[in-house]
Amino acid sequence: MALALAFLPLGGCQTDSKQQVMAVDKSQVELRAIQTRAFDTSDRNLTIRTVISSLQDLGFVIDKADEQLGIISGTKLSGYAMRMTVTVRPRGKTQMSVRASAQYNLVAVSDAEPYQQFFAALSKAMFLTANEVD
Repeated sequence: MALALAFLPLGGCQTDSKQQVMAVDKSQVELRAIQTRAFDTSDRNLTIRTVISSLQDLGFVIDKADEQLGIISGTKLSGYAMRMTVTVRPRGKTQMSVRASAQYNLVAVSDAEPYQQFFAALSKAMFLTANEVD
């Protein structure tokens, strides 16, 4: 009887794990939507080069670029430490999927603004490159 009473307070603190899992899944889906864009090109190398140029235009120093894996990492140190890692992979036969992941002082960024800035710069650069404007 004493053992059953000892576990009684713990039962009242239990939360519905299904709700927790669904909440995490929803937030991850929302974050993925903020972090990912598709571009109408099948040229992976061109997309990688344009990502590198866009990061540099935004003040990032490229730390690593792996063409085979399609991963580019850059750090921006002007007043704060932001690191952005971008992956480029095919999406079907006519598109490239670009996903960016940012960290600010080693904490994952879930705010949409840095991603919007990056994708605005990348979209503009992709348009200019596609239309052969330097």
